[in-house]
Amino acid sequence: MERTGFVRARPFPRGVLWAEFIGLFIAAPIAMAVLLPAQMMFSVLFLVTALGVVLLHVTEGFHWQELSRNMKAIDWKVVTGFTLITLLIAVSVVFKFVPEAFLFLPREQPVLMLMILVFYPILSALPQEVVFRPLFFRRYGPLLPNTSAAILLNAGVFSLAHLMYWSWIVALMTFAGGVIFAWMYEARRSFAMAVLLHSIAGWIIFTVGLGVFFYSGNVVRPF
Repeated sequence: MERTGFVRARPFPRGVLWAEFIGLFIAAPIAMAVLLPAQMMFSVLFLVTALGVVLLHVTEGFHWQELSRNMKAIDWKVVTGFTLITLLIAVSVVFKFVPEAFLFLPREQPVLMLMILVFYPILSALPQEVVFRPLFFRRYGPLLPNTSAAILLNAGVFSLAHLMYWSWIVALMTFAGGVIFAWMYEARRSFAMAVLLHSIAGWIIFTVGLGVFFYSGNVVRPF
């Protein structure tokens, strides 16, 4: 598949870009998962995200205005289908592995659930999408041969970023989500769709009870 996404105005040195990419998307998440105590994970994650935003800002040819491109062209059929499929999968996984967690937050902590519904898109989905979609594709995407390879690698590093939870369920869910979000941004050229679908996935995960796998207090390292 030929590349259909955004192309930078002038390329940075490939060696520098590869070094940045490895440090930001591979070394950093592995270090967080292996070396840091659980209570420090999100502080370091915030710093890494801030660094990603700075790198995106200085990427030649990138303009923040392009993130609003196609904002009004939301494909609501895709949104509906994604929501139904994600809900079905999430409920199935909960009943298979943690049935006691089903609807835990709505039942036991409705205020926290409401806060997640309000703030998750802004504080989690949006910054993650900025780093893993525009930064990845605009700054490092040209290092890869085609769109398909870029999307698969993007999903892989998105899943790796969640290694700190040490859960194969989280790894599979984030890889699948990463493929979809990356496709929305790079192939469909819609950052808004990527953020929206990511937000919906987060809402569903925490509503049905899968949030137990994304809680740092439950992290158990295999070593």
